[in-house]
Amino acid sequence: MLFKLYTEKDVKKLLARLKGEYDDVLLKQREAAEALKEENRTLKARVLELEGERSGAFSAFRAAEREREEFKAESEATLENDRRELALLKERCRLMLERMRRNYPDEEDTRRLAAFMAELGGEEDEEDTGFDLDEVTSPKGPLDLKKLCIDLGLTEDDNEE
Repeated sequence: MLFKLYTEKDVKKLLARLKGEYDDVLLKQREAAEALKEENRTLKARVLELEGERSGAFSAFRAAEREREEFKAESEATLENDRRELALLKERCRLMLERMRRNYPDEEDTRRLAAFMAELGGEEDEEDTGFDLDEVTSPKGPLDLKKLCIDLGLTEDDNEE
């Protein structure tokens, strides 16, 4: 008797209603899945874009770092070269000062040259008078350039006069 509680029409009606509800739920789930897939595609594209930007930024940073290191190395090499040049110049001036003191014992000139050497960081002088370029370019007395060049070892005199 229990089997006859529902008529065939009632069962078909119930099945049609359940099928309609199931189709509606299934349709909503498919639409939600499609929306999620679209959002996933959009997010993947954005991730790729951001990774590209990050890669570009890292590349630029690495390039800048390499350039900084190259510049630093060049600067250090230039500085070392300049220091060597300065040391050679100071030594050359010191040798010239010794020659001038031996060959030209003029106290005022040697004092000025010693002051110049002190400015270069060579010998220390008690007085700090500085170096007067006008004195060098316009000497007060006559200058025997031939004798000066010979004394400084810049030329050799074949004909001793």
